[in-house]
This record gives sequence, C-alpha cells and structure tokens, in this order.
Amino acid sequence: MNSRQVKKVVIAGGGTAGWIAAAALSRMLGPLLDITLVESDDIGTVGVGEATIPTHRTFHHLLAINEPDFMRATKATFKLGIQFENWGQIGDRYIHSFGQVGKPNWMGEFYNIWMFAKEKGLGGSLDDYCLELKAAEAGKFYTSEKGGLSYAYHLDASQYAGFLRRHSESKGVRRVEGLIETVEQDPESGFITALVLKSGDRIEGDLFIDCTGFRGLLIEQTLKTGYEDWSHWLPTDSALAVQTRSTGPALPYTRAIAHHAGWQWRIPLQHRVGNGLVFCSEFMTPDEAHSLLNEKVEGDQLTEPRLIRYKTGRRRKVWNKNCIALGLSSGFVEPLESTSIHLIQINAMRLVQQFPFAGCTEAIANHFNDQAQRELEKIRDFIILHYKVTERSDSPFWNAQRTAEVPDSLTQRIALFRDNGIVYRGPDDLFLTDSWLQVMLGQRLKPQGYHHMGHLMNDEQLNMVLDGLRKKVTSTVERMPSHQDFVDRYCAIDEA
Repeated sequence: MNSRQVKKVVIAGGGTAGWIAAAALSRMLGPLLDITLVESDDIGTVGVGEATIPTHRTFHHLLAINEPDFMRATKATFKLGIQFENWGQIGDRYIHSFGQVGKPNWMGEFYNIWMFAKEKGLGGSLDDYCLELKAAEAGKFYTSEKGGLSYAYHLDASQYAGFLRRHSESKGVRRVEGLIETVEQDPESGFITALVLKSGDRIEGDLFIDCTGFRGLLIEQTLKTGYEDWSHWLPTDSALAVQTRSTGPALPYTRAIAHHAGWQWRIPLQHRVGNGLVFCSEFMTPDEAHSLLNEKVEGDQLTEPRLIRYKTGRRRKVWNKNCIALGLSSGFVEPLESTSIHLIQINAMRLVQQFPFAGCTEAIANHFNDQAQRELEKIRDFIILHYKVTERSDSPFWNAQRTAEVPDSLTQRIALFRDNGIVYRGPDDLFLTDSWLQVMLGQRLKPQGYHHMGHLMNDEQLNMVLDGLRKKVTSTVERMPSHQDFVDRYCAIDEA
C-alpha cells in the first residue's frame, strides 16, 4: 500500500455522513489537515435518520457543541428509549430504555434479585426500577449541568447536516459544489488520486472518504470492494417515509409498531412527526405498504411518502486502499435501534484516533476494518434478536422470522439467557446489559434459571431493597416536568 504522508482529505458527498466526518476531523485535527468536501445540491440524501442513541451526546461533547443551540437548529426533542408494540405477540408493549435497571453489584445483575423476589410474591414490575423507563411512560423529562437522565435525541436529519456544515466551515473545511463525474486512480497502486467534477474541476487528495450513500461511488463502483449480504438474517428491504403534523405533545421516546410484514416508526420532533413503514418486499408490495401507511399515520401528511430500497449487510472492507466508507456507503443494518448515525460517528472518531499521517498501510486498514466489523456484527445480532424472539405466528413474515436460522453468536446469547438467566455485555458490544435484558424479557423470553444471589437476603431485606429503589424512581419522576414543557423552556424553536 501507499506510505505517502496524508495531508489532503477529500470527502465525497455531504448529508449526515459527510458533515459528521468533516466536523470530527476539523474539530480534532483541523490545523494538521487540508479538508475538502464535495457535494451537489442536485443529489438528494436519504435524510430519515431522525432518532439517535446516547453516544450522540458524547460525540457532541467532543465537538464542544452547545446542546440548546443544536436542538433549536435541528428542531430536536429528547429520547429516553424505544417503545416496541406488537413484537412478542399482538397487543404486547414494552420499552427498551436507555436507563439502568435497578442496582447491580459485582456478583451479578439486579434482575437476579428481582426474579427471586417475584417467586416469593414480592416486588413489582421490573420496569418499576428503571428511572428512564418510568419517565418515558409518564412523558416526563429533565436534565441539567449537574446531571439527569440517560438520553438521546430525535432530530431533523437534513437540518442536522446543515448545522454540522456551518460548524465545519467555521473550522476551515472547504465545500465544493459539483457532481463527481469520474474517479482517477494511480495505475500501479490503485489508490484514488483525484475526483473529477462535471464542471471539469479536479479535486486531488491523499485520503478519500466515501459518503455517497448506497451507491458507494468510491468504495464500490471504483474500488470493487464487495458486499456481504445479511438479508437472510434481516430480510426487510424497503421503507416508506413520510412527515406528518404533530397531533399532541411530543413523547420522549420513539415508537416501533410491528405489523404483519415489518414495522412502523413514529419519531416526534418539535415541528412535526417522522413516520416510516419498514417492510419485506417478499411479503408486501409497495402499493400495499403505501395503503397501510396511510391507514396508520396520525395527523395531516406534510410530504408525499418516499420509497427507500436497501439491502442489509456490510461492505467487505470499510477501509480499502486510501478510501474509507462512512454511512450508507459502508453498509446498512436496518433502522430498528437507531444505530445509523452512531456508526458514522464512531467510525469518524476511530479515524481521528487512527489517522494515517504516515500513509495508508495495510496494517492500519486491517486494524480499522477489524474493529468496525466486530462492532457492526454485534449490532446486527441485537437487531436480529427482535425478529427471532417472538411468539407471533399470525403471518408468513413472522413465521419465517421466528423459525429462521440466526448467527451462532446470537444463538449462544439466547441459550445462555434462556437456560441460566445470564446476559452480558461483550468487549465489542454497543448495547448495554440492560438493553439485551429489556428486549429479551419484553419479547417473552423467560429464563429457566438465574443466579441465586437474592437467596442471601431474607424477606425483610428484599423488601427494603426493592421498596427503596421503587420509591426513589417514583418520587423522582413525580418531580419532573413534562417532556413538552421542558423542551419548550430549554430549546423551543422560534416559529416566527
């Protein structure tokens, strides 16, 4: 590979991915680099990644972004988790929250104590011991500089790209408007040397970041990197997206409502609601999806439903030669757990940490690819879990998901929890132990055994622990303002 020093970075494509890359590099390494972003106003972006996870806050902290300013600019609201409806069985409802359930100790997780207490007729619902979950149910929210809840955001993705563009350009990023017509490569190494625009302008670089979406103009069309298809595990391949007027106060959680061939999302922003219908084209046609979406959405439609086609999977290499793919050009694991923006951010920050100042070598590319692959595969397993662990048998789609083969890594996790009540967070896992727990229990996977740490307490001690935790959660939620009231005071947009 090429050991030429890297100074000039060229980002191909804007949107959320391109401007996250520009913002991260310019904030952290700006004085050391010459950063150019090439995008065209004639090319639209997918722009429906409107829900995030708590790591988003860490990214903003590193970029020194003011939270109220960001929320006003992107018309954002707060997110405490996702409410899943009709996933275990039709009529079921549970929340996968961003909070901690109870208080674990070094011996094991809190739910082991709770399970013993339930056998003895003590304690309430496991939900009673999670502050974020109960706040979400109550439509409450609060945070301050002194602390608060564990949360993420609902945001307008198009406005977010614009917000990061302004942030990046203030740090010296140069934006070039234009369509990329050809990609030049070194005839010997195959490294990309320049982007040639339709205008005739030629943008040279040492490192290229592909943010051109599903088409993967650099990583795939030019470098022929290849794609690992995961649709046999995650068969949804289409989504219809539409925006509607709000019909009530914004809730502090996303809704994921399963239907007979997929699921529907509802994401409340300050000025509207983002809606989408995810489906598998083997079991539903676009016309059927359009009809179901029109039937299910609430509020006047502000846009025409837009069809998005995708194939779940990953690029075989995120880093190939002197090109790094970010966002949809690197792969896609459907939007169920709101991981798309996180994956852009984590790989952008990984690039900051492992920036190839001395040149793009095989060793650094392999290291980067290995880390990115392991994390993505763990996210993939977590999302497959929602489809596999179900009792639904009301449609061919759900029968297929319930009986499908899944990766061995997920089979082991499911068996470990089912047989022994053990749930864990591995070294490459994005999702916390309590995330796995809430989804497994929420979708009716009941463990046959558990750790007997609770047996070390008598009834009085159990009651004292459980009552103390439950009362603390209840009293804290009661003192919180409603989510809508807090948003109105903290970061309301100017309607003028």
